[in-house]
Amino acid sequence: MCKLVVIDDNPTDHYIMQRLLHNNYNCQQTTYTFDGRLILDYLQENKETEALPDVIFLDLDMPQLTGWEFLDELETFNAAAKKNVQVHIMSSSIRSADVFHSKQYACVNSFMTKPLSRDVINKICEEANPNNKQLDIA
Repeated sequence: MCKLVVIDDNPTDHYIMQRLLHNNYNCQQTTYTFDGRLILDYLQENKETEALPDVIFLDLDMPQLTGWEFLDELETFNAAAKKNVQVHIMSSSIRSADVFHSKQYACVNSFMTKPLSRDVINKICEEANPNNKQLDIA
């Protein structure tokens, strides 16, 4: 099962992601937060365990810790960690400079414009599933 984190300062976007992930058997463990600092702290505390997330969906424009600042710290974390956490940026930005800037980070797997689609999220969760198979839920 894929471990997913959604970092976004907009509660509506959290709700939309919850609806898109509903009944997704590849990704049943999802954490939602408004503050990326909490996730960075969690990563540091659990860097030697299996508790690290597989995928982070990250918004860029946030008030306290921006997505760019989060990525800077995650790059440093990934360089020393046993497991690299992959990031999929979800942004309402359509600025080509943001897309270009995101490609400078090794941890960024994609840059997607909101709103995301269920098919895209399902594909990401399926590819990130460590067992790479759909789980049977009785």
